[in-house]
Amino acid sequence: MKQIVGVADMKVSNNPGESIITYSLGSCIGLVIYDPAVKVGGILHYMLPDSSIDRQKAAARPYMFADSGIPRLFKTAYQLGAAKQRMRVYVAGGAEILDQQGFFNIGKRNYMALKKMFFKNKVMITSQDVGGNVNRTVRIEIATGDIYVKTSGSGEVKI
Repeated sequence: MKQIVGVADMKVSNNPGESIITYSLGSCIGLVIYDPAVKVGGILHYMLPDSSIDRQKAAARPYMFADSGIPRLFKTAYQLGAAKQRMRVYVAGGAEILDQQGFFNIGKRNYMALKKMFFKNKVMITSQDVGGNVNRTVRIEIATGDIYVKTSGSGEVKI
């Protein structure tokens, strides 16, 4: 069974029959986490780095922002038995699709928000595919923890 993570959304599972996928990561970040010991995985698809720009929207849609979505992703995985020290972390997106001149730098700002939060909380990134100017789709298989990324214009590749 496939769970689809929309924009400003998150899914976490410990069901080995499931895969979780998110599509069209441009400047958005797709954060994938997986604990192989308990087979818990999840994906967060966030749009913006900082919820302080719109507290009301952040309260209604916490997965829209890095600073409110990332902690919820990890906490939800912990509730299913995952542990930070065993976590494999994959990051995709952060591209400059509509802003190739770098005026707004949303993709870079999204990635930097994640990096700052990870540094502060001692979380290491296992692998990543960020930046550039291409869309990406990311999928994780809960049974194995295998992560696949598809970049615009090319086939799906196992990470």
